[in-house]
Amino acid sequence: MAQPEFDEIAETFAFLDDWEDRYRHVIEMGRALPPMDEALKVPANKVNGCASQVWLFPQIRDGRFDFLGDSDAMIVRGLIAVVHALYAGRPVAEVAAVDAAAAFRQLGLDEHLSSQRSNGLRAMVERIRASAAAA
Repeated sequence: MAQPEFDEIAETFAFLDDWEDRYRHVIEMGRALPPMDEALKVPANKVNGCASQVWLFPQIRDGRFDFLGDSDAMIVRGLIAVVHALYAGRPVAEVAAVDAAAAFRQLGLDEHLSSQRSNGLRAMVERIRASAAAA
């Protein structure tokens, strides 16, 4: 059930021994995240529960889930990229079955993120699950 993009992140994390290097990688992933149109940064797309400002705009095409995302914090943009790798392209019916907590444990994010960042990550996952359920 793993996504190839997420597997690639996990392999990179396994290769990088130092958490500073892993954080830098997450930030680079955030820099590579396509920009979100400012018109989509509206209250309806804002994720509550994040320390930083986070916007997610779900998109469902041909029964598959995807989303655009952005944040005002570069590390959070990187976390959005990780979440995107976990969920993008999945059939909508599979979204709820994804064990995001296990995926984040696999990367070690559960141990290395502040409680505020962890709460924000959970809020993003909940928003994604709710969007998929509503589709």
